[in-house]
Amino acid sequence: MFLRHFAVALGAKKAAPKASLGALVFGAQLADLLWPIFLLLGWEQVRIDPSATRVTPLDFISYPYSHSLLAELLWGLGIGLAYFAIRRNARAAIAVALCVPSHWLLDYFSHRPDMPIVPGGPRYGLGLWNFPAATLAVELTLFAIGIALYLNATRAKDCIGHWALWLLLILLLAPYLASSNTPPPDERGLAYTALALWITVPWAAWADAHRSARSVNPRYPAAIC
Repeated sequence: MFLRHFAVALGAKKAAPKASLGALVFGAQLADLLWPIFLLLGWEQVRIDPSATRVTPLDFISYPYSHSLLAELLWGLGIGLAYFAIRRNARAAIAVALCVPSHWLLDYFSHRPDMPIVPGGPRYGLGLWNFPAATLAVELTLFAIGIALYLNATRAKDCIGHWALWLLLILLLAPYLASSNTPPPDERGLAYTALALWITVPWAAWADAHRSARSVNPRYPAAIC
């Protein structure tokens, strides 16, 4: 259910080669990174309901601070400005900033009508999650496109750049393919489990730091591992 957001981060590297993949993943997944924290704080609510959709047994009752379009636009603006202040690269900062509200757009297609534009306002969603086969096809296609764009934009400088990337991609893909619609035991356990998503940010940054843009020394052979 999350591969499409990683696809955006991977693909954005093509548009902004100097942006860290870790920062792009952080932007594209920020809503889902904040969501379990806000759940544990009691600021947002979810209910386990096996009839919610055919793909996920979660009824997203309220998540105005992590998943409303307005919130994501504001989060994106703040993160983009912070990234520019640190890296002084406008193109990379814009890419990171735009990754944040891309989360709302992709969720709008997947979710049933539970995606708010503003906190407390009407909620929208096209409900792709009610069609498991179509959901799987769309997610895998977007993920494949994102990987292809990233590989077209970068090359491994050493074995870490090669294996760290592919292990990350396998880590993302394997549980996705193995997942089922089995409901989690309770909402709090769900939140703690969802915190594991944070590991993908430093992992992506680590793998990306061991890769270089293909436009740099194009005649230099890629690492052979």
